[in-house]
Amino acid sequence: MSGPPVTGTEAPSASPAAPRASARWKRGATATVAVASTLGVAAAVAGIAGTLQPHRVPELPPGPGDAAGSIETVPSSTGSAPDRDGATAADERPSPDAARTADPSPRWLDSVSEATGVPRRALEGYARAQLALVREQPDCLISWPTLAGIGRIESGHGTVAGGEIGGDGRTTEEIVGIPLDGSNGTARIADTDGGTLDGDGQWDRAVGPMQFIPETWDEWGVDADSDGEADPHDIDDASLAAARYLCADGRDLTDDDGWWEAILSYNASRSYGDDVLDSADRYAGAAADAV
Repeated sequence: MSGPPVTGTEAPSASPAAPRASARWKRGATATVAVASTLGVAAAVAGIAGTLQPHRVPELPPGPGDAAGSIETVPSSTGSAPDRDGATAADERPSPDAARTADPSPRWLDSVSEATGVPRRALEGYARAQLALVREQPDCLISWPTLAGIGRIESGHGTVAGGEIGGDGRTTEEIVGIPLDGSNGTARIADTDGGTLDGDGQWDRAVGPMQFIPETWDEWGVDADSDGEADPHDIDDASLAAARYLCADGRDLTDDDGWWEAILSYNASRSYGDDVLDSADRYAGAAADAV
């Protein structure tokens, strides 16, 4: 079980920490976030440790223009449309596929997945979200290592329930957290969706590889792969929703204050932020050596 939520958004000193058996719950872009114990991820992610860099003080994740944050691309098979200008409001929910001009290259996915231990299909979702945000909100400068760091801590990249992310982007076993009933250190959040997403008509539960609660998904959910459904169990949809959530309020994620404000809005826990930072830094370092 993780520590108490922080009460401010100051950037704590970076101190790498081992992954903990907990998942994170969030309400909205500016709300205080509760932290709850749930399915353990430590066992699910332990296997990647040997592929990452040795222990060292982590650095802020790179921007998409830096070597470790860059993505080798190939022309998209979905066609193209004019880019959107300016920031994208959450409730607009445009179809990213309509404007997609490039996809991560198979060569880049293979080499970076092998170097980092991030499952290839999960990495593809994180990378596509980065490419979408470069078009939609270029000043945010979010890069895939931050999303991968969150994905690792939240769900072991979709493996925590014993499954994996399938070729279609959905987890083969749906990831549903414990009821947010105020026990076990969780927030007390009564059902907001009639159990549609989490199967619980009494209390909300976090769902999917990026662990959105129904209330937050209702605001930020997006159909990133244009399959007709905004699905929190789909890594493409969940990654893009998470990226937009982190980039809210004009944040620059290559800036210390901006990155920490974004992470603490996702989960108001310093130890959580340290874990995400450590994972993101290790992924970026391994990727830089591989590309």
